[in-house]
Amino acid sequence: MSSHVFRRSLDPGLPVAVRAEGSTIWDAEGKAYLDAAGGAIVVNVGHGRHSIAEVMATQAGRLAYAHGSAFTTEPLEAYAEAIAPHLPLDDPRLYPVSGGSEAIETALKLTRAWHLARGEKDRWIVIARWGSYHGNSLGALDLSGRKPLRRPYEGWLGRFRHVSAAYPYRAGDPGANALATAEELAEELERAIATAGPGTVAAFVAEPIVGATLAAAVPPDGYWPAVAEVCRRHGVLLIADEVMTGFGRTGRWFGVDHWGTRPDILVAAKGATSGYWPFGFAAVSGAVHDAIIAAGGFVHGFTFSHHAIGAAVAGEVLRIIEAEDLVAASVARGERLHDRLWERLAASPHVGEVRGRGLMVGLELVADRETREPFPRAARVTEAVVRAAKSRGVLVYSGTGLADGTDGDSILLGPPFVVTDAEIDQIVEVLGHAVESSTSAAVAAARQ
Repeated sequence: MSSHVFRRSLDPGLPVAVRAEGSTIWDAEGKAYLDAAGGAIVVNVGHGRHSIAEVMATQAGRLAYAHGSAFTTEPLEAYAEAIAPHLPLDDPRLYPVSGGSEAIETALKLTRAWHLARGEKDRWIVIARWGSYHGNSLGALDLSGRKPLRRPYEGWLGRFRHVSAAYPYRAGDPGANALATAEELAEELERAIATAGPGTVAAFVAEPIVGATLAAAVPPDGYWPAVAEVCRRHGVLLIADEVMTGFGRTGRWFGVDHWGTRPDILVAAKGATSGYWPFGFAAVSGAVHDAIIAAGGFVHGFTFSHHAIGAAVAGEVLRIIEAEDLVAASVARGERLHDRLWERLAASPHVGEVRGRGLMVGLELVADRETREPFPRAARVTEAVVRAAKSRGVLVYSGTGLADGTDGDSILLGPPFVVTDAEIDQIVEVLGHAVESSTSAAVAAARQ
């Protein structure tokens, strides 16, 4: 039977998900899937939380929608007050939206509004990094440095500029656009600002730890303090994209906390509501907020921004994270997942690196570990691993093109923070088998 849904997958046989609890999703046929990816590294407090559903229903029954230009709401004010102490910003202010791409678009406009408020109308250039991902709206996609996603839309892109990825594993490889040390990366950013011209660069945007595009690539120590210093010295706003790394995913409340860095703007989504409601925000420091307001306000808005139900759900997710100490759980369970994966795959010649922080763990798959040579894209190794793991009831998240924008395969894991030791062991065993069988098949096919 045909479907009227324009699906995200070309797979004509997608199973129908019907219920979920903890780290498991069941389909209509009764098959269980261990959600080792948390969807798209979204679900942190676990599936099937009845208290979240109850808060959502109660709020919807009381007040579902009131436009943000006419009203504020109790759940929104309460959430902003509750999350503020966790944000690595001075006197933070939240602009709530419906997800990560909207949050990035909001951050970009906030940047421009701040510079205009200060009389610096020539500051319009924004710098991001190759190997980054910041969303799929046109502005967010242009900011992103994920070449496979950019390629079909290149004619519409080009307003933003890019520097090298903080990606030590592929530093210096042709086509990888990557550097290894904090000094090299900071110096390159300094040159990019100088090349653009004095007083023209508005912001630098980066993920604290890169998500799906580079499979949890951790920057070199000293990187974040170094780029923050460059930005401060040149009057450039520092924007931390915490859409994937926020809310404990990397073992700290926010990824930049690993390096004690305080950005000017922080963008969050995904784990803010653990997938229960479309919600995100751009948070700015009090100084940025006050300057914009003093200049006449912020010309921006979305129909579903400042949503009462979204804020209520986010508030309950935040309460659960705090009450159950799930940030600490991300540290402990992440260490187990990382260590067990490396033990299981240490002998594989096709696992180049196991990396990440907390419950954000990535594997880079290679044709040859010694040379770091990637599999050709035509081999579709990542897709084979995903299929093999799913067939055995484990869901993982794929990444491609990380070696040179075309070739390169990776798997990213981000299970809910409530994942058990037994479930971690299951993830490791199933993924280990999937990697070994898929890479062996790719090598055998290449020899024919």
